[in-house]
Amino acid sequence: MKESIISNSKSKNAATRTAEGVFQVWERRSQLVKNELAAASAATDAKTARLRALRLAKEAEDAEAARIAAENAPPAPAKKRSKRNS
Repeated sequence: MKESIISNSKSKNAATRTAEGVFQVWERRSQLVKNELAAASAATDAKTARLRALRLAKEAEDAEAARIAAENAPPAPAKKRSKRNS
């Protein structure tokens, strides 16, 4: 009878260790995936911020060029009114 108790407790411990091992591997894998996703998200955010800054700088440059072009452009000639024949 003593042998069956010992063998049962050993199998329970083995099952517990196996379950804990599987859980620990799963936890490590989950954490690794979370870290990779966070790194990818940070890289995307940095890229987006850089591109936004470049776009805003170009828009400001284009607006300044348009303003200078408008100042230097000759005034538009006045249109003559056509007479209506009624």
